[in-house]
Amino acid sequence: MALKPGVVSGEDYSELVNSCKQGGYALAAVNCVGTDSVNAAMEAAAQNNSDIIIQFSNGGAQFYAGKGMKDAFQAKVLGAVSAAHHVHLLAEHYGICVVLHTDHANRKLVPWVDALIDHSEAHFKAHGRPLYTSHMLDLSEDDIDDNLSECARVLRRMAPLDMSLEIELGITGGEEDGVGHEVEEGADNSKLYTQPEDVLKAYDLLSPIGHFSVAASFGNVHGVYKPGNVQLRPEILRNSQALVAETHGTKGNPLNLVFHGGSGSEKAKIAEALTYGVFKMNIDTDTQFAFAEAVGAYVNANARAFKYQIDPEDGSPYKKQYDPRKWLRAGEEGFIARLEEAFADLGSAGKSIAG
Repeated sequence: MALKPGVVSGEDYSELVNSCKQGGYALAAVNCVGTDSVNAAMEAAAQNNSDIIIQFSNGGAQFYAGKGMKDAFQAKVLGAVSAAHHVHLLAEHYGICVVLHTDHANRKLVPWVDALIDHSEAHFKAHGRPLYTSHMLDLSEDDIDDNLSECARVLRRMAPLDMSLEIELGITGGEEDGVGHEVEEGADNSKLYTQPEDVLKAYDLLSPIGHFSVAASFGNVHGVYKPGNVQLRPEILRNSQALVAETHGTKGNPLNLVFHGGSGSEKAKIAEALTYGVFKMNIDTDTQFAFAEAVGAYVNANARAFKYQIDPEDGSPYKKQYDPRKWLRAGEEGFIARLEEAFADLGSAGKSIAG
């Protein structure tokens, strides 16, 4: 089934998720902070005929609105709203399907998510579709019952708007815009591994309410750490799927699973995770570095242009070299190249279902 290019939600989003799981591939979920990274993400997807997930952390949304905005909460809300409208306006012209998502929101950021749902309610009333495809609640620091109770409350608000909720069970190591825990070498990282029984508990509570996905931790971390610091155990995903399928008599891989902390992960572990119903893998640290590395290379290659407007020796003007469009474009190209690698790793290249 071909979908109309642009931002997807509701049944179209479900169709896209199912296409990923049935096809054994996943979508790259790319954290963005401004129009440069948003546009580069869509360009990379279009060049590779891949659908994509564009997502914003609370800090990314605040940056999008401008660090000069004095009300930080308002900036986080309006930045996310502004970014969403930007993607809605342009995505269909790139000819691919885009999922709009917000990343980790812990307990203190629940009001941010509620405020964005308010905007989706208004957008749904005006246009028949939500502003965002989905939001994430990361209440993994809470007791499991408190975590799931709040997730259920939020999903009840979202379901009538054809929105999906991503939840976190177990703790993803590392830190993402103030949410999470740094991984300590040699420490007990048992909480990095989700228990299948907790996943079943989530399925029992949330599946009657609406569409949801699970970021089940299997040793994944945000950022890039020294090899051997943590161990990925994708079999946890397999066991969680098996327990839910056996308990509820469903077909294989009934859960929609998310792989957090994709940057720096072993390619073999990524490939294994895809066989267990993972349809989404987050990537941020690697794309940040790719953007920065390309900008740094451009600056190094044109060093005098970043010191002088006019060369003091021969009087040559450097405007064409220091024009922000030059070095920002270099960053975009580095960003795009890293995403091409991610599309290949996830098997999504050439599989867009936009028609």
